[in-house]
Amino acid sequence: MAAVVSTNIPRLNIEQRYIFDRVVQSVEQQSGEIYFLDAPGGTGKTFLTGILLAEARKQGKIALAVASSGIAATLLPGDKTAHTTFKMPIDLDSTETPVCGVSRNCDKARVLQECSLIVWDECTMAHKKAVEAVDRMLQDVRRTAHAMGGVTMLFCGDFRQTLPVVTRGLRADEVNACLKRSVLWPSVQKLRLTENMRVQQGGGSHVQELARVLLQVGEGLLEETNGLVRLPETLCRIVPSVEDLIWSVYGDLS
Repeated sequence: MAAVVSTNIPRLNIEQRYIFDRVVQSVEQQSGEIYFLDAPGGTGKTFLTGILLAEARKQGKIALAVASSGIAATLLPGDKTAHTTFKMPIDLDSTETPVCGVSRNCDKARVLQECSLIVWDECTMAHKKAVEAVDRMLQDVRRTAHAMGGVTMLFCGDFRQTLPVVTRGLRADEVNACLKRSVLWPSVQKLRLTENMRVQQGGGSHVQELARVLLQVGEGLLEETNGLVRLPETLCRIVPSVEDLIWSVYGDLS
């Protein structure tokens, strides 16, 4: 862990280092701050959270990494899905106040009682009831009324991407189910990553254009007709057949 931290801290940019220092300060002072890291794709969120986890574990503290999806759970060391870690119920719509299946005296509860940092990746996909259920569970097992049981919590995600899926729900239902509509949201401190590291490290003008257009789509800045967005011709073009599409994407494989 010490090697990971010492090697990668100098590689943090100004935004990442600011967030790193704030989260580490909360962990060391046990102040139990709750943060949301707004990080569009390519801004180095996974890189930063990996260093944060390593820093906490280097100090001998327990740091948990969870994610709302199985794919995202493969990106961080020791990462598991939030449903597995917190034993959240699957059907969150069936009850107004769902309960996590973690009792005070089980092994998982003892880990949560000693935990200093929890990183929840892709939290924007999680139903607000799931987050509120975890809040109630942590308060119960840690025997405190402090939000999230007094654990330093770092939510990570991008509201421009996938919102919670609501069965047979309308767009308004999905928006209402997201973290921003939770009673916890007013107490969450907002942090942002804006510098696209992918563009800087490996991209020419085409990669920069792609990153710019993706942000415009996510923020609703492109013209929309009947729910459809017309992408600029500089980004893509229509081809007459599947064969032309394959050739355009892959070129001469031989």
